Amino acid sequence: MDLNTISSPSFLKNLNKKQLQDLAVDIRKFLVEKCSVTGGHIGPNLGVVELTIALHRVFNSPQDKFLFDVGHQAYVHKILTGRADQFDTLRQYKGLCGFPKRNESEHDVWETGHSSTSLSAAMGMAAARDVQGKHNHVVPIIGDGALTGGMALEALNHIGHEKTNMTVILNDNEMSIAPNVGALHNMLSRMRTATPYNRAKDDFEGLLKRIPAVGGRLASTAERVKDGLKYLVVPGMFFEELGFTYLGPIDGHDFEALESTLLNAKRTEGPVIVHVITKKGKGYSPAENDKIGNWHGTGPYKMETGDFVKSSVTAPGWSKLIADTVTRIAREDDRVVTITPAMPVGSKLEGFAKEFPKRFFDVGIAEQHATTMAAGMAAEGSKPFLSIYSTFLQRAYDQMLHDICRQNLNVFVGIDRSGLVGADGETHQGVFDINFLRSMPNIVIMMPKDENEGQHMVQTALAYDEGPICLRYPRGNGLGVPMDEELKTLPIGSWEVLKVGTDATILTFGTTIPMAEEAAEKLAEQGISVEIVNARFIKPMDEEMLHRIYQTGRPVLTIEESMLQGGFGSAVLEFANDHGYDTNQTERMGIPDEFIEHGSVDLLMRDIHLTAEEAEKRITKLVHQKREQEGLKS
Repeated sequence: MDLNTISSPSFLKNLNKKQLQDLAVDIRKFLVEKCSVTGGHIGPNLGVVELTIALHRVFNSPQDKFLFDVGHQAYVHKILTGRADQFDTLRQYKGLCGFPKRNESEHDVWETGHSSTSLSAAMGMAAARDVQGKHNHVVPIIGDGALTGGMALEALNHIGHEKTNMTVILNDNEMSIAPNVGALHNMLSRMRTATPYNRAKDDFEGLLKRIPAVGGRLASTAERVKDGLKYLVVPGMFFEELGFTYLGPIDGHDFEALESTLLNAKRTEGPVIVHVITKKGKGYSPAENDKIGNWHGTGPYKMETGDFVKSSVTAPGWSKLIADTVTRIAREDDRVVTITPAMPVGSKLEGFAKEFPKRFFDVGIAEQHATTMAAGMAAEGSKPFLSIYSTFLQRAYDQMLHDICRQNLNVFVGIDRSGLVGADGETHQGVFDINFLRSMPNIVIMMPKDENEGQHMVQTALAYDEGPICLRYPRGNGLGVPMDEELKTLPIGSWEVLKVGTDATILTFGTTIPMAEEAAEKLAEQGISVEIVNARFIKPMDEEMLHRIYQTGRPVLTIEESMLQGGFGSAVLEFANDHGYDTNQTERMGIPDEFIEHGSVDLLMRDIHLTAEEAEKRITKLVHQKREQEGLKS
């Protein structure tokens, strides 16, 4: 079938079983081909082909609401709702978003890039439906990994209490980004191997009624027997105790089982859990055989072999550099432990986990728990390294403030993927952490100019014993600089001058230092001498150096790959204002007051004018204004 001709999922209702199976094959071929060029979340989407087709056959989108938890499994939904012809632009600048996007289609009713939100949103939609007297269906689709998130459990509790009409699809593939962990995962493992509960209890009741003489008496107590039976058939019956009707487990690649169960769920009053067993990566052997999460989300790959297209960059990756340095220090300090919320692969902690299995903790998709657990370990004298992406640290704001900073505990937070991340778009851009962390008392925030300084910052963080300390580092690779053999600690709050200049000063850090250096070179050609300062400690700042800079009266430009509101530049202005310096000669460059969508980082930076050319323009204007003022005074 030519998938580009699909404009609406309504055609699915007229297909027979053979046509549905052929369509599933066509969709998998399409996804493997397109994602081999663009990259993307290929594994999750290959696993939900039949499930997504069945959902669109049984329900009527967009009247019925599909909410995809996390959203990285929505490619099949996008194909069936008329967007196949846009897949060449998937996750590209101004192209098709890799997650559900409300302005893309009326069928995308909920946007997400973080896990465990679908059930709460579904409860909101269902409650609004009931208040408004409507009768549409609300169908959240949540994975077994996302179900471990505290927010999902809060929503389950509320939905079950309210007896809200809703069909929850539990897409159980035993993995999220990495193999799932935890007691809930173990419970689901037992449920996967259990006889489907509803059929078993019906068969048991029928058997009782057929027993001569005593059958009637036994049948009269069948409800109590069935209540006891469910604990034997499906261990725990967690969902039914929460007030849900549990259907499953069923084969998520069997159209007949899917449709009959979904139709049953559709007719059932109150909340229903449909437990669907799927195979992540199904139909493409490299993804299907993946046991550690490499095929959850990928860059381009060779379709025929599954080999990833390797970057020509030879510099070490930031995540691996930081993790390896932590591991190196842990060999000498047995207080060092690591904690990750379901990101051992992305955070490159596999080596630490292998070498120190008793000191490594993957808590699953549970950022709040991970953060407070780190606080608890620090309170007992451990040196926890909490490795977490910037975008996911947002979910643990209160725990950072209330549990770590307020108690001034020695937790080392590695903030991975800080700055713009590109293809994953606005839900994953790591540009807010400075702004929400900077206002917290007791905290130290730093970011290195290169990987050599990065390894020294790891040493600094693990040697620091005066409270919480955060190390920001970007996605991707370092610069390929020479690495010192011996680690050293950096003075907290110290900046360094990278280039001496007499006409203006650029204060910047991390990924925007090369931008400042490029601008300074071009300005030198115009006769403008610019000082460049590596403001590697965002908090506390180097106040001694700031006094020296402002006392010269030179213009100042701050540059940061983070939000301007409440960011590093704001801190510099606050300092200048508090100490009575003229702030009219200070300008800031950074992320404007908007969400940044997906695309290559270079193109995104161009769009928001966060470039060397813009820095050159700003400095030129400031210096000319300064010279004009001095000329008028003379």
